[in-house]
Amino acid sequence: MSNSYAQPILRTADLSEALRAVDGLLGIADLGNLEIDYEALISSPVALEGLLGLLPYGTWYAKGDEDASSEAGNDPAAHLPIRWSSWAESPETVPGFLAALNDTPATVRWDFSGWPPAPEVGLGGGGTRGAFVTLCMNVHDLELEQPAADHMVYVHVKQIEAERAPWLAEQVGLRVIGDMVEAPY
Repeated sequence: MSNSYAQPILRTADLSEALRAVDGLLGIADLGNLEIDYEALISSPVALEGLLGLLPYGTWYAKGDEDASSEAGNDPAAHLPIRWSSWAESPETVPGFLAALNDTPATVRWDFSGWPPAPEVGLGGGGTRGAFVTLCMNVHDLELEQPAADHMVYVHVKQIEAERAPWLAEQVGLRVIGDMVEAPY
C-alpha cells in the first residue's frame, strides 16, 4: 500500500474557518467507512489529561526516549513531551479532541471511501487510497515538525490524480497554496 499525496488549500488562524473548509470537503466526499486518525505532540499535563479522558487507548512514545512508551507500560505524564496517536476513531470525538488540546500541535485526518468524479479534469471517482482530509492544528506540516500559531487544511489524493487537489479546493471556494507532499501515513 502506498501513501497518499497531500496539498495544502488553507492556512488560517481561525480554527472555525479551517473546520468549515473540512466540512465543505466532507460534504462532497463519499463518507462510507468514515473514521478519524489523530497525531499530537503533547507537552502539557492539562492537554494530556483531557486527551486521555477522551481517548484513553491511544499509543505514545516519549520524544527523545522511544523506550518510554505506552507499549512499555510507562506513565505518559512522567515522560512529557510525548508523541501520541490514535487511529480509526469515530467522528464524534473530533470536537472533544480539539477542545482538549487547545494550542497543542496536532493533526486530525478524516479517512473515508472516496472523492467524487471530477469530470472537468478528466477523473472519475477516487477510491479509498488517497481519500483523506487533514487539519493541521497549531502546526503547518503533516509530520508535526513545524509548530505554528495557525492551522492548515490539506486534501489528499493519489499521486497519479494530482489534478484532483486543485479541483477539490475549487469546490469549496479555495485554491491550493503549496506544493504536493507525500503524506507520512
